[in-house]
Amino acid sequence: MHPLLPSQLVNKAERCLQRDDPHALDEVISLHYDALGYYNTMHACRGQLLCNLSTMLITRFKRRGNAEDMDRAIGFGREALALCPVGHTDRSHSLNNLAIQLSTRFDHRGNAEDLDQAIALQREALSLCPIGHTDRPKSLNNLANQLSTRFDHRGNAEDLDQAIALHREALALCPVGHTDRPKSLENLANRLSTRFDHRGNAEDLDQAIALHREVLALCPVGHTDRSLSLNNLANRLSARFYHRGNAEDLDQAIALHREALALHPVGHTNRSSSLNNLANRLSTRFDHRGNAEDLDQAIALHREALALCPVGHTDRPKSLNNLASRLFTRCGHRGNAEDLDQAIALGREALALHPVGHTDRPKSLNNLAIRLSTHFGHRGNAEDLDQAIALGREALALHPVGHTDRPRSLNNLAVQLSTRFGHRGNAEDLDQAIALATEALSLCPIGHTDRPKSLLNLATDLSTRFDHRGNAEDLNESQEDIRCAWTLLMQHDPPSNFMPGGLLPRLRASLDWVRHVDQHKHGPEFEAYGTSMQLMDAYMSATASVSSRHSAMKDFPSMLAVDAASCALCGGDVRRAVELLEQGRTIIWTQMTRLRTPLDNLQTHSDHAAALMKRFRDLSSLLDRPSASHGDGTQSVDVEAEDVRYRRLVEDWNGVVEEIRKIEGFSRFLLPPMFADLQEAAYDGPIIVLVASKSSCDAIIITHTQPPTSIQLPTDFKKLTTLELELREAIGKDASPKGNQTALIKVLRKLWNEVVFPVVENLGAFAPPGCRIWWCPTSLFNFLPLHAAGEYRANGKSLSQQYISSYTPSLTALMRARRSHDRSPSVPFAAIGQNLPAGASFTLDCVEPELELVRSLLPPPPTVSFTKITSVDATKSRALRALLDNTWVHFSCHGTQNFDDPFKSAFLMRDQPLSLLDITQMDISRHEFAFLSACETAVGDFAMPDEVIHLAAGLQFAGVKSVVGTLWKVTDATVQRLVEAFYKNLCRDGKMNFKGAARALHQAVHSLARDKDMSLDQRIVFMHIGA
Repeated sequence: MHPLLPSQLVNKAERCLQRDDPHALDEVISLHYDALGYYNTMHACRGQLLCNLSTMLITRFKRRGNAEDMDRAIGFGREALALCPVGHTDRSHSLNNLAIQLSTRFDHRGNAEDLDQAIALQREALSLCPIGHTDRPKSLNNLANQLSTRFDHRGNAEDLDQAIALHREALALCPVGHTDRPKSLENLANRLSTRFDHRGNAEDLDQAIALHREVLALCPVGHTDRSLSLNNLANRLSARFYHRGNAEDLDQAIALHREALALHPVGHTNRSSSLNNLANRLSTRFDHRGNAEDLDQAIALHREALALCPVGHTDRPKSLNNLASRLFTRCGHRGNAEDLDQAIALGREALALHPVGHTDRPKSLNNLAIRLSTHFGHRGNAEDLDQAIALGREALALHPVGHTDRPRSLNNLAVQLSTRFGHRGNAEDLDQAIALATEALSLCPIGHTDRPKSLLNLATDLSTRFDHRGNAEDLNESQEDIRCAWTLLMQHDPPSNFMPGGLLPRLRASLDWVRHVDQHKHGPEFEAYGTSMQLMDAYMSATASVSSRHSAMKDFPSMLAVDAASCALCGGDVRRAVELLEQGRTIIWTQMTRLRTPLDNLQTHSDHAAALMKRFRDLSSLLDRPSASHGDGTQSVDVEAEDVRYRRLVEDWNGVVEEIRKIEGFSRFLLPPMFADLQEAAYDGPIIVLVASKSSCDAIIITHTQPPTSIQLPTDFKKLTTLELELREAIGKDASPKGNQTALIKVLRKLWNEVVFPVVENLGAFAPPGCRIWWCPTSLFNFLPLHAAGEYRANGKSLSQQYISSYTPSLTALMRARRSHDRSPSVPFAAIGQNLPAGASFTLDCVEPELELVRSLLPPPPTVSFTKITSVDATKSRALRALLDNTWVHFSCHGTQNFDDPFKSAFLMRDQPLSLLDITQMDISRHEFAFLSACETAVGDFAMPDEVIHLAAGLQFAGVKSVVGTLWKVTDATVQRLVEAFYKNLCRDGKMNFKGAARALHQAVHSLARDKDMSLDQRIVFMHIGA
């Protein structure tokens, strides 16, 4: 029987390769064997048959894994090549076939000889495809791919360079429009990425990204390869973000991963991979910017990915670790114990899936050890710590000398042993921790990313041992390690020039540094505090809204500036203490007012200066616009696009500020003010800055011309905490006409004895009785009625007998309040009242009479142009309009302080609240006075007292020079009597001068002291803020 003709066999082979039919493949292979037996060595078609059979066998090997098929395929390939001597037209084809088969066997068995032979064959095949040959691009790519494989296995840089050169030539032979161009672009991009990973040449990475962008452009929406192209580009952009810290790269990567995920709907085989990719990038962005929403999204994505990897799935361990890591991060961010418990449970399952001998076991051991150690820190269960140490020891044993992860394992175990020493005091644990930390440091040479952390760990342990044994050598080495770590942490551009993407890690590192120097009382403390506050300011400037800044501030120490000032005071540097307070307090307000800085005097310098002034104003205006509120339905990509836009504006704005600083006389433009500048705030009278930290409580008296004076107060943080609690309980207690409010009197006496009297004793040298003084309280002092302190007994002393008190949130705020503006000949005065706001259950009967009383006490037109808005007319929009159009304002309505979100503190209008956030978005920089006849308008945020977030402060920071507000709830009777007395005193001479407000309030309160029907808490409820 004659076999099939060669042409018939070729047809059958082609049809067979197009479908996965095992029976048909076996049949075609059998027919080829029969044909070979018939067509002997000398037959012209034998070479083609050998090539076909080798292809069929290698296909069957790939489908079934029978190595015998692979070896036979290579044998037939060699015979086919032997039948195509040099000069034969089919030699190039045979060379390629055999090279591919040898390469396949190398992938299967790892025999380097196979790969070397494959490369030699590909080189010869390429030489047979000279320039202009139709098969040259394919041959170039084949050889390049084999050289890349050899580089991956041996690391010979020459192989990689040759591969890149070959891919470049192949790409040049696939011009725009060529069907093979996308594949050629991708090949070259991948090789350039590999070279970047090994050498760090940024140009390679930039080229790879440009090539990936072109590939993506060739894969429009609907293209089958679009999702792959999206992921490739996203991964390269992520790599560039890690290399340079450009936040825009990370944002683009996230946007690309989102699109890739959308192309992998539920049920798609690649959905799990897409979920993890996006989750990992969101986690990275959280690490660099601290946006909690990114972390929550990452956790939700990892949960879905884990659900797609049921028990037995090969990717389940990886998915377990991913989710556990993110939950652990969130626990550190929010302190939710449930997240930590889940992370530990997931970590235990992941470890169980990595038995002894598994390559990922060390990583799982370390992860679980760290979480158990943290669990010990939260719950104090010693068993958790012992388990963590046992797991850490096992992980270290799996990272022998020379292993790249050994330094990290050493550090982890050292930290855990040091923790156990702190818990049990076993000196052996501490000595072991130091030995491990020392070895870890030796494995992290200069330039290693973990060197600063290793230095700090060792410094901490050496400090601890010095504290317990007093060995001076330990202390000296610790201090040297600290200096080295600090240098490494801060050897970057100044924060103002640093890309926002890298600020958060540096800020966290600097705060760790502050904690270290504070705990061990050595090292460059001022520098640590100053740098932390500088980084905090830069980080906040890249945060797009007032509310998001407030949210971000919750993640950082609320008393950083106060502790810094206390540190300076302990060192005797009073001026520096004042500077640190001004730099590190009211950060949210500083960000806002910075964008409204007047620059009129810059215009006269030069045309360049005038252009910079215009650019500064334009950018400031764009940054000062309220960001769109993103509801639940807002697309994440829209929010991200807005964030990108904002950060670009911040970068441009920073650049303009740097240019302005180059102009003569503007070198310190928008830099933290020096003491000599701040002293101007005391032009009209002394300022008393009260510092309440856990280390000491001090007062600083600042005068206009003399050096500042510091006084250590006879109180402490614990006593102040108790005093503030006692005050809250005393307000409203025994407040009837017959009650004497003994609890409140007791608080005010303590306040006098422990805080105010020591200051008054020292004020005599600077301020004669009857003059004005300003209080600038920090921390807990913000919540105490300093103006009301006294002995409260017959012939007893009190502050109000001697001085007229005002308050200021900061020295800069007071200086800003004193800026003069052109006044209109007629003072525009708005009285805004609301007796029945939205949701109220009762009417405020006193509102209308109060506003009419104010009208009657003001000078008549043309001195005052009076506007009244009440009842149904007093809506939020009308009140905002009136506030904008009138430089003097009197509010009479309900007021609320929102302690959960202080920027939602508000005046309650007929339709909806007029919030503090609404006020911050207004430019009322020419306004002179506001009287807030409403409850709780000057209370503040107990969680962040030094941000001074309340309605009265908000109005002052927004531009109002002088504000009267309330510390707690105020009654109708109090308001009527105090308002009458206040405006009578203020307008006594028929003029309107906001600088008389403090004295008018002082006199009004004194007149109420004779009113036996008014309780003490109501007589002292009003306070004055500003100039």
